Amino acid sequence: MARSTGSADLPLHSGHVPQWLAARMARLGRVIVEAIVHHYGRDELLRRLSHPFWFQSFGAVMGMDWHSSGMTTSVMGALKRGLAPVQHELGIHVCGGRGRHSRRTPIELLALGDKLGIDGEQMARTSRLVAKVDSAAVQDGFDLYLHSFVVTDDGTWTVVQQGMNVARRQARRYHWLSEGLQSFVEQPHSAIDGPNQGVIFNLTDRQAAEARACQIELARGDPERVVAAARHLRDQDGAPHLRLPAHHDVRFSDVLLRRVRATLAAVADRAPKDFTELLLVPGVGARTVFALAMVGEVVHGAPCRFSDPARFSLAHGGKDGHPFPVPLKVYDQTISVLRHAVAQAALGSEDRLTAIRRLDEQSRALERAVTGPLFNALVREESARSQEYGGKSVRGSDRPPQRSCRPLPRQLKLL
Repeated sequence: MARSTGSADLPLHSGHVPQWLAARMARLGRVIVEAIVHHYGRDELLRRLSHPFWFQSFGAVMGMDWHSSGMTTSVMGALKRGLAPVQHELGIHVCGGRGRHSRRTPIELLALGDKLGIDGEQMARTSRLVAKVDSAAVQDGFDLYLHSFVVTDDGTWTVVQQGMNVARRQARRYHWLSEGLQSFVEQPHSAIDGPNQGVIFNLTDRQAAEARACQIELARGDPERVVAAARHLRDQDGAPHLRLPAHHDVRFSDVLLRRVRATLAAVADRAPKDFTELLLVPGVGARTVFALAMVGEVVHGAPCRFSDPARFSLAHGGKDGHPFPVPLKVYDQTISVLRHAVAQAALGSEDRLTAIRRLDEQSRALERAVTGPLFNALVREESARSQEYGGKSVRGSDRPPQRSCRPLPRQLKLL
């Protein structure tokens, strides 16, 4: 049985993902998924997708705005497009999506069940149940508009769905996981991501068991008694809950700087000796290795490593220019190196994929001891070199800086 694994509250933002980024997100998302499946298997991928902090970090490292509501739609859309050519090879299938695509989820699951020999009828029923729980059993002011159902050839699944509260200009993301769920109506979520709305109508709370038992009996009489009782219940779910601020820019307070410094130090001090398999790739310098280290943490990091998802926007920037424009040259090199590493690993050569994992391990080892630049200095340096890296945002390609900035310390320069 499945369970709800957590949630996230996000500011409601308008806008779109430009094609130049959407195509890259699909390619990077695919190769990150392939790396996770290679190292840890399909079930671990589902566990990560069901964790709101990891999901937010995953979207940030792909170049989406680090905290906006559009990340959910963009990430799930990128996975659906990126995994489509290899879904039968990997045994991972993404169904549903936003708006009319969400309503087609049961149809997609029925067709998939016929192809895979799994119970498509049961999957379609599960899809409808999950949507009903987060729209009817939990009435928190958010109306569902996105429903993505990720299922494996083995029939295990995770659901990522999102609701909107237009009046508050907020979105809430709900995460579900088939592993470990005991009931669809009692504490089912693995995560819910969104701001606290105060007392809500939540019949999935374990304290509402008596109310659920009485509801059928009272339905023919006075159901308002059930509603009145449920209004006194508070959500005491221990699942992870991600709450993101309203400000759009990435600030010092949004990241754990010691982790950024540790990654920079690992690149600067260890790369020449330990990462020859990466550095011998034509065009790959320390800036690309820094991005690969961030991607490596998304692949290998434990849940506690994703408490500051904004940090992962330092790998490939953000489409709106926060914390800096997307460095397309670095982004493309990251995809290229990781794609070749996964391809070689599939053929039995683990050297490059192991090098990325080792870079992540060394970053963690240096975390407590390293010192380095302030956050603002790091962002200024990256912004100043944006044109060199092929920086681009929704406003277009980046222009040369108007003035120079104070350089980073020599040992921590990115190139």
